[in-house]
This record gives sequence, C-alpha cells and structure tokens, in this order.
Amino acid sequence: MAVRQIRNGKAAGPDNIPAEALKSDVEVTTSMLYPLFKKICEEGQVSMDWIEGHFVKIPKNGDPSKCENYRGITLLSIPRKVFIRVLLNRMKDADRSCTDQISTLRIIAEQSVEWNSSLYINFTYYEKAFDSVDRRTLWKLLRHYGVPEKIVKIIRNSYDGLQCKVVHRGQLTDAFQVRTGVRQGCLLSPFLFLLVVDWIMRTSTSERKHGMQWTAQNQLDDLDFADDLALLSHTHEQMQTKTASVAAVSASAGLSIHKGKTKVLKFKAENSNLMAKLWNM
Repeated sequence: MAVRQIRNGKAAGPDNIPAEALKSDVEVTTSMLYPLFKKICEEGQVSMDWIEGHFVKIPKNGDPSKCENYRGITLLSIPRKVFIRVLLNRMKDADRSCTDQISTLRIIAEQSVEWNSSLYINFTYYEKAFDSVDRRTLWKLLRHYGVPEKIVKIIRNSYDGLQCKVVHRGQLTDAFQVRTGVRQGCLLSPFLFLLVVDWIMRTSTSERKHGMQWTAQNQLDDLDFADDLALLSHTHEQMQTKTASVAAVSASAGLSIHKGKTKVLKFKAENSNLMAKLWNM
C-alpha cells in the first residue's frame, strides 16, 4: 500500500532511486524494503543514507538577489518516503480537504449577516514556518498527543545529524547541518507541523472567551488547515487579545507571525448587506 501511495514524476533524492523504479514491481520492492523497515522499527535507528537531502531553490515573486524570495524544497530518498508513508498510515486520520474549512467560513459570514453582528477574521501567516519549528518542543508534543514512544524515537533519530547540500547551477555545495525546523519536501513534515499548530491554538484559546458563538454551548475560535490559520472574533479588542495570545504561544514553539502578510478582514452587517474591510496587522 505505502509503495503505491508514492507519486510518480517526483525528483529522486541523493540515492537517485526514482519512484517509478520502486513501483515497477511492487511485490519485489516490498520484499526488499520490508527487512530494512522491520530493522528500523526494532532498533529505532534510520539509515544514515536518509539523513542527507539536496536543497533546491524555487524562485518566488520579488528581487531574485534576496534569499526570502526563494522557496526551498529538499529532495529526499524515495525509499525513505515509503517508510515515512508507513508511519503516517499508522498515525494519521483520513485526509480532509481545505474546502471543509472554506465552507465553514462562508457559513460564519452568512450567519453574521443573519444575526446582524460584526465579524473579524485574522488570516495569520507564519514567517518561515517549516524552517522555524523548535524540535525539542516537537518531540514533547508527539508524546503529548499519544504517538507511541518507538515512533517518536524513530522520527527524532531521523533528524539527528540532518544535513543538506544546495543544488546551485547544477552543482552541489558542501554539506551543512540543519538544526531547526521540519524538512521541506518530507511527507511527514505537514503532519508534524499540524501537531504544533493544533497545540498553539488549543493553548492560546483555552479560555474560550473571544471566539464566535457556534452552538448554544460552544464557541469557534479559529479555522486551520496546515499553516493557513483564520482567527475569529466579534470585536476588534477581542481580536487583538487573541492575536497577542497566539503570537506568544507560537514564539514558545519557535514560530513568529509575519506582520506584513497577516491580514485582518472585518465584516459588518448593515441593512442586510455585508460590508467588508481588509487591513494589515
């Protein structure tokens, strides 16, 4: 199952083994990888060949001479990705779509019109999110959320001694160690980051005082999908308080809110028409 879940057409890692080679005969691949995966699970140690990645720079909009205008993707071993997929299949719930959250947000806006109430939405953006996560906090959160200690050990060991080489003009630089964050390009990274974000939101909104009244008994404080966050409040003052709390808890996990890219959207119902105003934090 895990071998078939790996997508074709992806660049191979440092070992130059493409996904297509592994999927050409799944039974043979499984018989070859199973003893290795079993040994990793028993000993908690990953292959040393898996700790290296090749870092590829993908340009974004803006001045190409500035580092912040590039997005980095790490090319990792495809057999490693198969093993990570095995771990994910054991830990992760069935996939959900971001359309679930979009639909919920639309319902909230429509309810604001119906109830003639103001609505503030803070679309929060983290600066260098994946690269900034504090790993010591991450290991604690894995245990906090009930991930078996054996799996925590495997994940942690896969980050020990982590190193990258940058692909520049077709050549590789010398290797350097990566001591913070989760790996761009790793199947496990979105799941790990999601645990951190979930803990941040649960901790910063634990008092349940500044959210939207969703049901008679419950408030809705935020809508999240991966690193896309939408904080919800009725008033400007409540939103300021909530944002400050989220920023403080985020900082304890190594994350910082990008003030330039974080936007607040204000909805105000007037005469059954929804008025919207957008501004920066």
